[in-house]
Amino acid sequence: MSAVQQRTEQRPLAGFTVGVTAARRADELGALLQRRGATVVYAPALRIVPLADDGELLAATKGIIDQVPDVVVATTAIGFRGWIEAADGWGLGEPLVARLRGVELLARGPKVKGAVRAAGLTEGWSPSSDSMAEVLDRLLEEGVDGRRIAVQLHGEPLPGFVESLTAGGAEVVPVPVYRWRPPEDLGPVDRLLDSAVSRGLDALTFTSAPAAASLLSRAEERGLLPELLTALSHDVVPACVGPVTAVPLQALGVDTVQPQRFRLGPLVQLLCQELPSRARALPVAGHQVEIRGHAVLVDGELRPVPPAGMSLLRALSRRPGWVVARADLLRALPGAGRDEHAVETAMARLRTALGAPKLIQTVVKRGYRLALDPTADAKYADV
Repeated sequence: MSAVQQRTEQRPLAGFTVGVTAARRADELGALLQRRGATVVYAPALRIVPLADDGELLAATKGIIDQVPDVVVATTAIGFRGWIEAADGWGLGEPLVARLRGVELLARGPKVKGAVRAAGLTEGWSPSSDSMAEVLDRLLEEGVDGRRIAVQLHGEPLPGFVESLTAGGAEVVPVPVYRWRPPEDLGPVDRLLDSAVSRGLDALTFTSAPAAASLLSRAEERGLLPELLTALSHDVVPACVGPVTAVPLQALGVDTVQPQRFRLGPLVQLLCQELPSRARALPVAGHQVEIRGHAVLVDGELRPVPPAGMSLLRALSRRPGWVVARADLLRALPGAGRDEHAVETAMARLRTALGAPKLIQTVVKRGYRLALDPTADAKYADV
């Protein structure tokens, strides 16, 4: 294996652009993507509004201390920690922890279990995954009729969870530790949306359902929702950390990709497989050419290409080996107008960027063609 091929395998996302909508742990996710070669566009689709000084959380905390519930469900690590910290600030930390020691404490997943134990408590039960459905099944199997169940909310609706408990006869006490709100600066989100609908992104990552819902809502406000849904359904990979996160997208008919383990690392690993598998590889003029989002691999070496050049290259690659007329290439150039000279200028820059001018042949008075190898599989010539 050559040094160039080794670098490509170590950076499988080289040439791809990935959008990050996360508010929490965005830097961690971005670093994982960049380490694998991706260009990352950050645009937090929401912000967390702590309720440490909010009367609603204070009232819920006092209510639990005064009237101890039968069950407490902790749904997120950051939310549970925030609740304990807020109670400490009000001088209610010790009484709250003392009450929680005497109840059945359910922790949604390993990270939440860690936060519970860090508070000096022990969970009664925790699923191996982060599935709220497993928690609900556990409660309903035990029977909830007549039981008082406190649920630490985490800024988003829990589809069917509270309703199912109530229908089963439980008294549900909501504990709203923090809420999600749209970002104060919508500029980054708007730029991300523009990039997605113009296919300037290859993938868009979501790590929470509120972030997905917030981005969709902003797209609707701007009249871009149909275009965004089309992009996510065909060209931009919507990658969600898990099934709960995917709900707002799937409700609008968008199929998402999700890792088997609902963590940031597996999410990035999934993209490292998904995006290169969608890139088109062609044998051209004795070279192996792989067309990626904003760059091209020529014999395994990454060659960044200007946006206009990528537009031309994609147009040529749709019919490799066939002549594409200048007029058709002009239509593929964004904002080029009617001057076919723009095609010549962009083509010259494309050839320079590729570092192998013979990849693209000029066919006098007709247009241009990718110089597909004569020995290439016939499927390329029949496209």
